[in-house]
Amino acid sequence: MEMKDLNGKRALVTGGTKGIGKAIADELAAAGAQVIVSARTRPEETAHHFIKADLTDADQVAALAQEIEDTFGGIDILINNVGGLTTPGGGHSTLTDALWQQELDLNLISAIRLDRILLPQMLAKQSGVIIHISSVSGKQALWNLNMAYAVSKAALNSYSKALSTELADKGVRVLTVAPGATKTDPMVKFLNDYATSAGISPEEGMKQLMAQTGGIPMGRMAEPKEVAQLVHFLVSPSAAYLTGTIYAIDGGSLPVVA
Repeated sequence: MEMKDLNGKRALVTGGTKGIGKAIADELAAAGAQVIVSARTRPEETAHHFIKADLTDADQVAALAQEIEDTFGGIDILINNVGGLTTPGGGHSTLTDALWQQELDLNLISAIRLDRILLPQMLAKQSGVIIHISSVSGKQALWNLNMAYAVSKAALNSYSKALSTELADKGVRVLTVAPGATKTDPMVKFLNDYATSAGISPEEGMKQLMAQTGGIPMGRMAEPKEVAQLVHFLVSPSAAYLTGTIYAIDGGSLPVVA
């Protein structure tokens, strides 16, 4: 790939101020794209155009789309990165209707809503790429840790595949990237909280969690930049014939063939 293979492209990265989202935003900008990032909280500093938005709020999604249209005339690349594990572990009995809805709103409905409002301008020019950032949890749920999160990501995977099929002959590609354990601040906090609740060290907590999933054959978590580099390839001209596929980036941890 040419380093500047995204020259002239406009990209929106939701949740683009930290972690995987920030790494993706920086990677796409380095490849020549004009990058817009959104988040619920304004960062102290960012190298990209920032729009404050809570994507679980339909009015704020509409305002985000309007500002993009007014300022940039639309986008060519949409990275639906907003999401996260916000519900407690413990299985079905700990998850109320409100908690289920909270996880679905954040990890599924926010992407559906944003796709729907930004797709018309992509379809009008018969060009665009949408990436949904999912999780290996969508294929391997841990009932005692992330049931609602895993279900919401599995639903996102299914939605992404259906959308890709609908749009395949209309010039818009839709793909899914499913990271495994990635070295971000939320992951570190999750490991620390898990270890504290279990009365063990964070290192032992990591070992226990990895044992539940069969471990990571490569022996380490992913770096956010490694996920960003995969996303860069998928939105680039080099991936022009790719659509509808889920790409796990997990160091080989998923114990399945496909």
